[in-house]
Amino acid sequence: MSDEQGQENSADKEMKVLRAVKMVITNVIKDTTTEPGMKHPLSNETITDIRQCLGLITARENELSPMMHRPRFTDEPEKVVVSLATPKKDK
Repeated sequence: MSDEQGQENSADKEMKVLRAVKMVITNVIKDTTTEPGMKHPLSNETITDIRQCLGLITARENELSPMMHRPRFTDEPEKVVVSLATPKKDK
């Protein structure tokens, strides 16, 4: 296995861990969400910590996403630009 393949495999594992942690945290949020006007069971400090954790997870996912690109053929273009502009009608 080349070093590049090892990095991709490692990034894939890290991405899986990040997704699992993110899912657990968001499930905790869903399970503890209260009706408007009711006191939330989590402290304000814990809510702030959860927000910071989700922010860190998202930032790391964004850093890893370029490493998660799919394999490409050597002659395949890197980017394909598609115009979404409406074509002008000839009169």
